Amino acid sequence: MNETVNPKTLLGSDKPLALAIMAMGGQGGGVLADWIVGLAEAQGWMAQSTSVPGVAQRTGATIYYIEMLPARGGVSPIFSLMPTPGDVDVVLASELMEAGRSVLRGLVTPDKTVLIASTHRSFAVGEKEKPGDGIGDPTVVVGATDFAARRTIAFDMDTLAAKNGSVISASMFGALAAADVLPFPKEAFEATIRGGGKGVEPSLKAFNASYDRAKAKPRDEVSATPIKRFDTMPETAGHPALDRLVHRMRAEFPEVAWPLLFAGVKKLTDFQDPAYASEYLDRVGKLHALDRAEGGAEKDYAFTVQAAKYVAVAMAYDDVIRVADLKTRGSRFDRVAKEVGVKADQLLYMTEYMHPRMDEVCGTMPKKLGLWVEKRPKVFAWLDRRINKGRRVQTATLFWFVGLYAMAGLRRFRRGTLRHMRESEHREAWLVAAAALLPRNYDLAVEVINNRRLVKGYSDTHARGLSKFDRVMSALPALSDREDGGAWMKRLRQAALLDESGIALDGALKTVATL
Repeated sequence: MNETVNPKTLLGSDKPLALAIMAMGGQGGGVLADWIVGLAEAQGWMAQSTSVPGVAQRTGATIYYIEMLPARGGVSPIFSLMPTPGDVDVVLASELMEAGRSVLRGLVTPDKTVLIASTHRSFAVGEKEKPGDGIGDPTVVVGATDFAARRTIAFDMDTLAAKNGSVISASMFGALAAADVLPFPKEAFEATIRGGGKGVEPSLKAFNASYDRAKAKPRDEVSATPIKRFDTMPETAGHPALDRLVHRMRAEFPEVAWPLLFAGVKKLTDFQDPAYASEYLDRVGKLHALDRAEGGAEKDYAFTVQAAKYVAVAMAYDDVIRVADLKTRGSRFDRVAKEVGVKADQLLYMTEYMHPRMDEVCGTMPKKLGLWVEKRPKVFAWLDRRINKGRRVQTATLFWFVGLYAMAGLRRFRRGTLRHMRESEHREAWLVAAAALLPRNYDLAVEVINNRRLVKGYSDTHARGLSKFDRVMSALPALSDREDGGAWMKRLRQAALLDESGIALDGALKTVATL
């Protein structure tokens, strides 16, 4: 017996176009998803978008998922709510490691998926918490996407958007249009942006710049290590005191050291004043004279070059005065206002979490007064109970801004503080130890200079760094007469940078003890 089947009850065999957007907070992932849905609907298609938020801003991106189909006689299709591995046509990743995560999740497949990714980085918590370089290797991600995706479009869409006064969502929309994976003309994409009604001109500029970039050069080369860019040392700095520093660098030091010396002079002039930068050149100059006397030219003056870097780092230590200075700079308020998109009729308030200790307070005092307080445990403890507590500081309010601004004004008295005295003593002991090694173990002397990398920050971070520095330096007597002493010192420093607790360093020191 034949039955008559209603065609409307048949399941459709059409396969929807599926797009997944991986975006972090503030990157306009929702706007991008709305644009894509609006574009599809304006072209007579049916579309649906869903989103699943990440756990936090840098422990997981929000996934926006879109499916679309041409309209079929007014019949509404049933779309999926989440992407299925192996079924996604386009993945748009707003950051390089998010592209890698999409591969791990199976959303990118070699027979189907076009991957559109920005190559810039927004570092995850796991990368930032490492004492050393915990940044993930971008070349691994690029290699995986080359294998996993049918086609890849990858370049720095975030920087391109910023140059055009917009956000990354506009750049990604342009790259999507250039990919020719959606059956819609470029003019339809532009009309969708105009229909949004907000920030139309900057968004269109970023869209078109990204479209042209994706058509002309769809891929950027990435490197495992960031490219170092140094400002060229000018003939004149436009100020007599600064010109004297520039002339000294050119006259007294080899050209190979100029980039780091110039960076150091700029940093220390900003940190203190030109006279302090001149003291820096005095110190590095003495080390360079020793380097030259010990045949440093044959080593391309490696000792001088590293001293130019790390003496500047040591002299521009982080103290309370420096923190207050950075927190109250107009350039910082302008940068944050630009990042969050503050409008002309809006006020910006920033809340900082600060947890000062009595150690920092004593360090800011004149050295005699600071030592007097430290040598009286009862006085120190009584004051610490009142100071050592967390505070949420709104730097844009009059009370806190004036307080921090006054603290930053203590810069002129920095040379007389207890912290400066201790930093100077520690710095000179370190340089004396390095210089003493030059005649008998040049490579080890260079690595001792490089050990200053372990000391950074202030408060607890600074204390932990000093502790690791001292532990690494404790191996110096055992390594000073070994030809491979420099290599072993480098291994110890790398171990110290692997974890905060110093477990890897413990093992490395035990190994050195058996040599």
